[in-house]
Amino acid sequence: MAVQILAPMPGTVIEILVNVGDSVKKDDELLILEAMKMENPIYAPDDGNVKEIMVKAKDSVESDQVLMVLE
Repeated sequence: MAVQILAPMPGTVIEILVNVGDSVKKDDELLILEAMKMENPIYAPDDGNVKEIMVKAKDSVESDQVLMVLE
């Protein structure tokens, strides 16, 4: 079952730490989102594989925007 990873707040993607096809475990860091001058890691909500990445480094994102999909 696919799980969408959403931006919890507006900000800028600083770094993407995974690639499509990577296996991730619950609580692994997926990417770093800068918001309000703070770097906020975005974690995997569960074990899975990275199916799709919708953003790249330096992209500005809105709250609730889909960042990536895990399956």
